[in-house]
Amino acid sequence: MSDYLVKALAFNDQVRAYAIKSTETVAEAQRRHYTWPTASAALGRAISATAMLGALLKGDQKLTVKIDGGGPIGLILVDGNAKGEVRGYVTNPQTHFDLNEHGKLDVRRAVGTEGTLSVVKDIGMRDYFTGQVPIVSGELGEDFTYYLVTSEQVPSSVGVGVLVNPDNSILAAGGFIIQLMPGTDDETITAIEKRLGEIPPISKLIQKGLSPEQILEEIFGADNMKIIETMPISFTCTCSKDRFSNAIISLGKEEIEDMIATDEKAEAHCHFCNEKYVFTKNELETLLSEVR
Repeated sequence: MSDYLVKALAFNDQVRAYAIKSTETVAEAQRRHYTWPTASAALGRAISATAMLGALLKGDQKLTVKIDGGGPIGLILVDGNAKGEVRGYVTNPQTHFDLNEHGKLDVRRAVGTEGTLSVVKDIGMRDYFTGQVPIVSGELGEDFTYYLVTSEQVPSSVGVGVLVNPDNSILAAGGFIIQLMPGTDDETITAIEKRLGEIPPISKLIQKGLSPEQILEEIFGADNMKIIETMPISFTCTCSKDRFSNAIISLGKEEIEDMIATDEKAEAHCHFCNEKYVFTKNELETLLSEVR
């Protein structure tokens, strides 16, 4: 089944929740960037969380998540939008370490804990909304939780997980976001906190093959929740040869003439999807003729 996200309400609409199956989306990122297991886990967790944050948006709104924890993986940058489209990359995709003391991929070591997580939202207004918090864990689930609680001031819990096969391909990926609405009663809060402490880690739930609906049922109980919307999730990049053509034209006449004289071609690379676009001498001459 293709990747998808569900939006739900629980405990008489006191709680809103999101859960995601993102296996194919993370697998596409792994294939495009040739990430090694630890890097795959870090990028995959960030992609899953960003896709769920995107589901909080509306219409043509979009956001960019930047994670820079000072670790060897370098910068993690992920774009998402309200339509379930997401794309992302890491600076050093071939990053991998031995399993940590818990027998899991050592995402914390790769990401680092000396830096920031920032979210920039384009909600269609003149100014962007920007929130930034220090990295508190490096495991990313806790870091996205801290962002939502601190920057957006919404009591939240975020769980994200990625499982990697021995051949570096992605076995499974997914996650959840739980948010308490204003006025949530203490009994509900206590019940959710207790359940979150009892259920297996999100990676275990994903490994069992639980759907997004079933993940939320594990947390709330089937009788305490209702699904209100389902939306597809996919790795989608907005780059194209036309976009790069416009970028080359914007460089101006001298730059394009230099490309033609020096290399007789030009190559453009998209960091987000790792796609390469080659412009021949004839194509560059055509672009040169379009410079105003």
